[in-house]
Amino acid sequence: MEMLLDILKVVGLLLVGAIIGFFIARKFMMKYLQKNPPINEEMIKALMGQMGRKPNQKQINQIMRQMQNYNK
Repeated sequence: MEMLLDILKVVGLLLVGAIIGFFIARKFMMKYLQKNPPINEEMIKALMGQMGRKPNQKQINQIMRQMQNYNK
């Protein structure tokens, strides 16, 4: 009976540790992505330029809005 209790304690602590670790990692990644956004206007201009298109500011703003709405 004591051995079963010890095993349950270990499993419970591992589960609690995994949950706490998940939230810490999530907070770290959110902070990192706010400091270093994955894509910006210059990248959009470069990508469209490689595709042979010359985007205007309205198109760039539209793409940025779409990216922000997709991430929510």
